[in-house]
Amino acid sequence: MNSETEFELPQLYRHHVFACHTQRPPTHPHGSCGASGAQTLWDRMDKAIEAQGLNDVGFTMAGCLGFCNCGPLMVVYPDGVWYRATTPEDVDEIVNSHLKQGKRVDRLVMVLKRS
Repeated sequence: MNSETEFELPQLYRHHVFACHTQRPPTHPHGSCGASGAQTLWDRMDKAIEAQGLNDVGFTMAGCLGFCNCGPLMVVYPDGVWYRATTPEDVDEIVNSHLKQGKRVDRLVMVLKRS
């Protein structure tokens, strides 16, 4: 960009969460976050974000995030932290620690590699 086209972009969210809810049949060779119970977890997250008044946190149900056998997966931006939450308590911890206080929940972090 040159100085004539540069402009300030507003940050709409302090954190933006994308959570996969792709549902494939349980026997599908790639698996899916939906088949791993994602919907219940993401419903809880959506309600927790709203209940805690985290208006600076965006939450978007997404399609496949590309790591199907690792799910249920979510990613928090701008941090680029990938989490695998498997229990309602995991969701609560991510909301309270990462989204509310800015502290990553290391025990739930997934270190993923593209092949």
